[in-house]
Amino acid sequence: MKRRTFIKTTAASATLISMGGLAMSCSTSKTKTITILHTNDVHSHIDPFGPNDGRNANKGGVARRASLIQKLRKDNPNTLLLDAGDIFQGTPYFNYYGGELEFKLMSMLDYDAATIGNHDFDNGINGLYAQLPHAKFDFISANYDFSNTVMDTHVKPYKVFDKDGVKIGVFGLGIELEGLVSKDAFKETKYLNPIEIAQDMSRLLKTEEQCDLIICLSHLGYDYKSSQKISDRRLARATKDIDLIIGGHTHTFLEQPTVEINAVGENVLINQVGCYGLFLGQINFYLEPQGKSFTSRALKI
Repeated sequence: MKRRTFIKTTAASATLISMGGLAMSCSTSKTKTITILHTNDVHSHIDPFGPNDGRNANKGGVARRASLIQKLRKDNPNTLLLDAGDIFQGTPYFNYYGGELEFKLMSMLDYDAATIGNHDFDNGINGLYAQLPHAKFDFISANYDFSNTVMDTHVKPYKVFDKDGVKIGVFGLGIELEGLVSKDAFKETKYLNPIEIAQDMSRLLKTEEQCDLIICLSHLGYDYKSSQKISDRRLARATKDIDLIIGGHTHTFLEQPTVEINAVGENVLINQVGCYGLFLGQINFYLEPQGKSFTSRALKI
């Protein structure tokens, strides 16, 4: 396979790594490129940071993100835009509007899906539910059981997208709420083991949905010193068939994705782009009959 390169235009350099074999659902031998754009832990940061805001001075802002996303979609229409949770909490916009503005702006940017972070319960589960009419994108979470709450039927465990004949399965995972969120806030929401759920989801997406790419949209956190706490890295090592874990919660900035070896010896990518909308993650997957590869960069906003 010929080596592909990206010009280093931001804080992250490009990498080409083989992702193993691929049985594509399409018959053509033409290389297909799928672009995944992603954010996490934006925390209600609508405006750019001010000129006196230290190392983040004059960075970020939804308007700049929108311009960048528009350009990247023009470069490759086969693009998904995803968010890994903690959309709420962090600026007066959330205190005043309760999440309405965040969801409206994400809808204007045409996000395809988002998962739910612990801070998205900061106005309680009823507060989250009240803002759903403003979200023109899907919320996905496979390990939160909302059966006995107002969110029942409003959150999907996964969604399958078709881009140029390539099937992309995306499922969501959330962190344990007990100890992070008051019981009054998340009500009867049940937390299910992420590793067990990820195994179920990846099997379903691989064998039943026949997906060519499988993405986990995670708010578990990148890594922890405690061996008992489930992180993205631990999840990657314990499962199979996941190509990419897009993470959140720990505000970890990765200049390029971490490559872990999964339970059957194959590569799985983990990426996370800090917080506050300062960066937009971009991963290009190249799909060919002989396998998958990727390049990545973190785009400064």
